[in-house]
Amino acid sequence: MPTRQTLMPSISCVIPAYNEGRGLGTLVPAILTALTNLSPQVELIIVDDGSRDDTTAVMQTLCAQFPQLMYLKLSRNFGKEPALTAGIDVARGDVVILMDGDGQHPMSLLPDMLAKWRAGADVVYAVRQTRHDQSSLQIRLTGWFYKLVNLGNRVQIPANAGDFRLMDRQVVDALKQLTERNRFMKGLYAWVGFNSTAIDYQPLPRADGKSNFGLMGSLSLAMTGILAFSIAPLRALTLTGLMLSVIALGYGLWVVGEYFILGIDVPGYATIVVGMMFFSGIQLLSIGILAEYVGRIYEEVKQRPNYLVSQRLGQGLPLKLPE
Repeated sequence: MPTRQTLMPSISCVIPAYNEGRGLGTLVPAILTALTNLSPQVELIIVDDGSRDDTTAVMQTLCAQFPQLMYLKLSRNFGKEPALTAGIDVARGDVVILMDGDGQHPMSLLPDMLAKWRAGADVVYAVRQTRHDQSSLQIRLTGWFYKLVNLGNRVQIPANAGDFRLMDRQVVDALKQLTERNRFMKGLYAWVGFNSTAIDYQPLPRADGKSNFGLMGSLSLAMTGILAFSIAPLRALTLTGLMLSVIALGYGLWVVGEYFILGIDVPGYATIVVGMMFFSGIQLLSIGILAEYVGRIYEEVKQRPNYLVSQRLGQGLPLKLPE
């Protein structure tokens, strides 16, 4: 049996795209060139996440030009996580590379990633060194998110590691077994485990336009990640309830002692109003957090597909027949 050092692997590269039509015309040939320098058996899978620009027309032209290209058009905008899932589901390579469609992931790292795979790593993930393209608020919130989601969690999600990574076939097959609807891919990569190693990179300037993933999108994804991979909010509610119970018991004993021992009448109107407002706020906050978890349970039990494909062009790598 050939080892990784001697094997020439087939390579799949998955790129989710949303309104990236202006940049795909130059990005696709460049990535295909970088891939074919690594292996003669390659495929590039572009997953169109319901774009509203000319992405479809651009991809029709490119698919006619490059036989290694496969184009999946989703029926609507499902989000980046389902788009990545769609690409992973159809990828056939021995190794699968995930990249963004904005050109910020340097193709020069691909040989180093493949070299680490040959050395035995099942997952090679890229860790960004700077966030100059983000606001100071977003950088600060990102740091807090990783601290919160990893708090007391057995599965530690690497900080500043995005979707840019190379994965062995067995890792891809493991990811395909995870059918949950509320998907946080960075957490799923960490959950499946396997031998992983990091590689540093500096994000390049966007090839064209501006990012479609702003602060609100980041907050929504962070909420999904926390609720999918952490029960820290529920534990915080338990500790808050315990702390308030102890405080309420202590205050009750103090009031009783003042009245029966010292003979001091305690005016109660202001105390009652403030106490009711405070505890009502705590209760509503607790119900809201519980509702987020229950809402995601509701989404899971409906068993709807993560995505729907409305159009498919190109063949990519040939289908491997079972031995």
